[in-house]
Amino acid sequence: MINYLPEKLFFLNTDLDEKRLVNLTNAALKNLDDGELYLEYKQSDALVLDDGRIKSANYDTDRGFGLRGVVGESSGYAHSSEISENSIKRAANTIKSVASGYSGKTDLSPERTNKKLYSSSNPVNEVQFNEKIKVLEQINSYARESDSLVKQVSASLTSSWQVIKIYRIDGRSYSDVRPLVRLNVQVVVGDGKKQETGSFGIGGRSELTQWIQPDKWRKSVDEAIRQAKVNLSSVNAPAGEMTVILGPGWPGILLHEAIGHGLEGDFNRKKTSAFSELMGERIAAKGVTVVDDGTIKNRRGSLTIDDEGTPTQSTTLIEDGILTGYIHDRLNARLMNMKPTGNGRRESYAHMPMPRMTNTYMLNGSHKKEELIAGVKDGLYAVNFGGGQVDITSGKFVFSCTEAYEIKNGKIERPVKGATLIGNGPDILTKISGIGDDMELDPGVGTCGKDGQGVPVGVGQPSLKIDGLTVGGTNTN
Repeated sequence: MINYLPEKLFFLNTDLDEKRLVNLTNAALKNLDDGELYLEYKQSDALVLDDGRIKSANYDTDRGFGLRGVVGESSGYAHSSEISENSIKRAANTIKSVASGYSGKTDLSPERTNKKLYSSSNPVNEVQFNEKIKVLEQINSYARESDSLVKQVSASLTSSWQVIKIYRIDGRSYSDVRPLVRLNVQVVVGDGKKQETGSFGIGGRSELTQWIQPDKWRKSVDEAIRQAKVNLSSVNAPAGEMTVILGPGWPGILLHEAIGHGLEGDFNRKKTSAFSELMGERIAAKGVTVVDDGTIKNRRGSLTIDDEGTPTQSTTLIEDGILTGYIHDRLNARLMNMKPTGNGRRESYAHMPMPRMTNTYMLNGSHKKEELIAGVKDGLYAVNFGGGQVDITSGKFVFSCTEAYEIKNGKIERPVKGATLIGNGPDILTKISGIGDDMELDPGVGTCGKDGQGVPVGVGQPSLKIDGLTVGGTNTN
């Protein structure tokens, strides 16, 4: 158990103190438009139980800094796992290569915030190792006892505790302590003829004990088994253009990938997004309102401050079908004469920040899900999604459904497997013909990848009715 205060973690085994770090930052960023010294300390652990045995148990501690200098559109970046005066000075010499275009004006630092969106407790050390193992073993036993069709069980528990501190040239500093927990359960069921898989996970930014209570992990096991048994009874998915009803919650991953990335500031500044230069124009059907909100307490995608020190906020991206906002870090906001939105994020001290989503979701409409389904003669009801691919420039996407059902004459019928949704983000926004009143956020398992960096995110949406969406399947009858 580490007893040091979070801000002291950076100074362990170094010759640095607060005053010296401020002076080093000032010297490094002199005659630059923007930049910061980013310090990080992180503990993490991951336990995986597979088929009744501990498959892996990892514990890691990492610490380092990243120094960034920005001039115009150019950024210089250097990082090291050694936090010392000499290593920071070497980094400063490296980033000076971008100083030739200095405008003569350094960007103002972000305003500080007093808000606190999550606990600062350390979930890694909160529960003893043996107790974590016990929870995973209980999950395994419960799953096998719950249904005789269960053939294999895999359960994982991961947690991390990240402490960051950011220094800027005016002497201001910003800090945040970020817990993160995830529990995941996967089961394989079989009836002697075939086998199918189901999985479910939960998590967020809070104490570990909240997520390992029996009522929480039992619901996760029950849901994983339910999904697996649904897949066991599934038939081949239909193919062709049809009306698709998306379920609430996790299907918002399609919104995140097919639309959200296209609203990030860097793609729009460079005019490589399908939504470039469309600010103020109608890009979606009436009633479609999409926000990115990093301020929801304890959510996986939330942050008190982003990785540049800017407080997060709720940013309306699309309002009643009109494009009203982009997701910005400091660099792209400055170059587009806009304000940062608190979306400058990085995977670790070894990476530069870039505009990234936090919790991205669509607001409620006025329809009941049953009404949306009742109006469909032949279609697909998509409840859960797996992987997908998106082209930011064109907006084209392909997503695989892990749980979906036929809709026949306004009723949900047989479960189907092998269904993929094919289309492009700007197009499906205009094809939304019904929005439910049942908005949900995902259970807390999302991770977003961009330019080789992964960060935790949240998604959500109400039930949606989309007309004329292409479904890829193997049943063409």
